[in-house]
Amino acid sequence: MSITAHKPASAAPSRPATERSVHAPTLGRMVLEATVRHRGPALRVMRDGRLVQWSYADLGAQVRELARGLVAIGVAPGDRVAILASTRPEWTISDCATLCAGATAVPIYQTNSPEECRYVLAHSGARVVICEDADQVAKVRSVLDGCPQLEHIVTIDPVDGEPSLADIRALAGDVPEGALEAAQLQVGHDDVATIVYTSGTTGPPKGCMLTHASWLATLDMYERRLELGDDVVIFLFLPLAHALARITQLLTVDIGGTLAFWSGNPAHLLGDIARAQPTHVPSVPRVFEKIHTKATAAVQDAGGVRRRLFDWAMVVGRRAREAERAGGASPPLRVAHALADRLVLSKVRGLFGGRIELALTGAAPIGREVLEFFDACGVLVVEGYGMTETCAAATLNTPDAFRFGSVGRALPGTDVAVAPDGEILMRGPHVFKGYYRDDEATQEALAPDGWLRSGDLGAVDADGFVHITGRKKDLIITSSGKNITPSNLESALRESRWVSQAVVFGDRRPYLVALLTLDAEEAPALAAELGIAPDVAAMARDDRVHAALAEHVDAVNARFARIEQIKRFAILTRDLSQAAGELTPTLKVKRAIIYERYRHDFDAQYA
Repeated sequence: MSITAHKPASAAPSRPATERSVHAPTLGRMVLEATVRHRGPALRVMRDGRLVQWSYADLGAQVRELARGLVAIGVAPGDRVAILASTRPEWTISDCATLCAGATAVPIYQTNSPEECRYVLAHSGARVVICEDADQVAKVRSVLDGCPQLEHIVTIDPVDGEPSLADIRALAGDVPEGALEAAQLQVGHDDVATIVYTSGTTGPPKGCMLTHASWLATLDMYERRLELGDDVVIFLFLPLAHALARITQLLTVDIGGTLAFWSGNPAHLLGDIARAQPTHVPSVPRVFEKIHTKATAAVQDAGGVRRRLFDWAMVVGRRAREAERAGGASPPLRVAHALADRLVLSKVRGLFGGRIELALTGAAPIGREVLEFFDACGVLVVEGYGMTETCAAATLNTPDAFRFGSVGRALPGTDVAVAPDGEILMRGPHVFKGYYRDDEATQEALAPDGWLRSGDLGAVDADGFVHITGRKKDLIITSSGKNITPSNLESALRESRWVSQAVVFGDRRPYLVALLTLDAEEAPALAAELGIAPDVAAMARDDRVHAALAEHVDAVNARFARIEQIKRFAILTRDLSQAAGELTPTLKVKRAIIYERYRHDFDAQYA
């Protein structure tokens, strides 16, 4: 296999490697040192209308107490401690305490079914599971017979009959203060810090063994590429069982920034972002698409002068951003931009709280139009790329070096290459150790020379920017032999205000078809526009709704080659969901499940 590796461009700006990341031997040691070194707020969240905040001193005290409490109940270096909870400050405290006790953290998605929880607990051999509340405890209790190594259930919120985090922290006095330092001496740089189970778009999840060395190398990569100070406020709502949220958490602690957590209510997510006033927001495309919809929906409904003003402001915003990057805007453009910003553009920034410096999106494609819209408003949303197997790191666009439509250049220390069949390959110190208890899958993913086979298809342009075109396993081969990757087409279909999810189908068929779902939040506006009842199930069967979506499908088709166009589509009577097993916790479609579950809906479009 002939491969040319693409290294980070030397012209790309980077800050010096941070001493803390280079020299900290383990993540536990990094956390212990960071909580002593830093001042100011570490974690904050709004609860019942009240701001709850932990300083770095508070974080350090609680982490040390909980870590010693874990030691008191018998947790030893290398033991697995699972965390089954939603994204909240106590997740971070539990994770840091596990690492400081020298144990291996095993995150579990809070949306997992009892059987999925059983699989992770049993496969990892977890001795302790930290559950969020009574509902999560009930899941674990229902599958205890299948978890022979599980000895302790600990809760975040108080649950009758189970010890809480506060109870475990109270045991700290039974353990010498030097116990954590002794535990860290038993943990090596190349030992496994965490086993992160993939979200499983196909088949059962695999446990990625990520070492302390890999995580620390990843921290160094991001810190060298991004300009981050201790005044950074990062909004966190992504599930912490996911590698991107996890590296965000560790990075923030390492640099002394503030993690601003969401309230936990999906209906309040956009309001939570605005109230948190973050400087940085890592997210998945669907959230930025929803913010885009919120920013444009009212204007579309109003029409008339308001719509023309909005369109004018967007044109001025784009021209001003282009001029600024080219060396400076002309005086007339600066005046026009100041007016456009006061009347329109600043209001879009206000949806992010008004202090946003950079937003990062990953895990799935996002429409270029969405990125350009936010950029015109003064919010730079850039794409990055990585996998669980690379600690969520590989490539990244930055404010000083970005290209819309790409996932950026290779991070420092990362090699990116393209195999002859178009598969993206990666190599570097951030690459995982292998899949836990699965040598066959490890050998399939890791080449003998260290290259990780990503399963993603793509290319690298002359300037080193990586472009992802789709998944090898998602490739659609039509009956005429044409190869089509559906992800970009699906992303374009989701740009409609009315569309929540889109799944394209057509393997071994003469043309492509799609299943669309209606956005429940926007459906009432569409119903009012069409003069029909705002019932999503009934709307899905209404010819007038189909005609409205057909206009959008036609517009999307115009952007793609004829062979890639959607010839027919159907509308489902409900949205896809995690609860139904159709979406991963990061909102990626489980394509194989959708194809099987809705086969009749797809087949009917070929009748």
